[in-house]
Amino acid sequence: MITRPVRIASSCALAVTLAVTAVAPAIADAAPHSTAVVKKVKRGVNRVDLKVRSAAMKETVPVTVLSPSGEPGARGTLYMLDGADAGKDVSDWITKGGAAGFFAGRDVNVVLPAGGAGSFYTNWIRKDPKLGKPQWETFLTEELPPIIAKEFGTNGRSAVMGLSMGGQSAFTLATRHPDLYQGVASLSGCPPVSGPANEAYVRTTVAKSGGDASNMWGNPGTKRWRDHDPSLRLDTLKGKAIYLSAGSGAVGPQDLTVKRDPKDGPEDAQIAAGSALEAGAYRCSLEFAAEMSTAGVRYTPGFRLIGTHSWTYWKNDLPNAWNVLAPVLY
Repeated sequence: MITRPVRIASSCALAVTLAVTAVAPAIADAAPHSTAVVKKVKRGVNRVDLKVRSAAMKETVPVTVLSPSGEPGARGTLYMLDGADAGKDVSDWITKGGAAGFFAGRDVNVVLPAGGAGSFYTNWIRKDPKLGKPQWETFLTEELPPIIAKEFGTNGRSAVMGLSMGGQSAFTLATRHPDLYQGVASLSGCPPVSGPANEAYVRTTVAKSGGDASNMWGNPGTKRWRDHDPSLRLDTLKGKAIYLSAGSGAVGPQDLTVKRDPKDGPEDAQIAAGSALEAGAYRCSLEFAAEMSTAGVRYTPGFRLIGTHSWTYWKNDLPNAWNVLAPVLY
């Protein structure tokens, strides 16, 4: 594990700090349609919540940033993307994934946008009746990095990672913007989007949030789908730090002990659904791993013989992904 000494508060002081919310005044001097931070809330020693007005998205996007002290510094930046059920106001990595505790004291800016459910963090070509017309790629690669650099500092090095839908998106962003990211990781994702099985995965994922993937990239198999397929841009991954993980879908002891929300249905049904989803991600990730190997792209595998599509496993994968990405951020 790679860390740098960072002075942090004691547990008692931290508890007091977290109980107090400091709200920075909204920025009032920015043009009405420009990209700008319109609200900044300090949630604790290591966490700041931003409201970023995006010109591309035409809406305000919630973004949580974890940093050693909340003050600017010359440090790398890790962007972390949610899955298809992304939290609306706060990233699932915060509410479910334990990211705040894991990154406490680590000398890195961790950027966690919220509100990306079903979007694949991409630029949509048409307005969708349910999901609107997201322009996540522009927001994440053009609008947000200068804001993070200004507010929290940068050393010019970045990486991107995600789980499930966000894992596919992380590899798409890394291959479409190879100069922006030095590392990329997918946990239980399906990076390739070509072929009937992978196309069906994308369409089903978008449909789960009520959207139509034809409004995102057009008809499957067309140029826009190919342009967002990392398996067709493998040369851009050479030399990057890469972590790829997934479980086989087999149910393990952790699946039987984790607490589940009754609102999501019977426990057996939840486990079965998680098993099926993970089996699909496992197949797809192995396919992508084989393609990378054939192309001479080096990566670190994190494939597991057991494990379903569940936060209990992604929490375990996070330290492994960080160990791979950390060296390229310092």
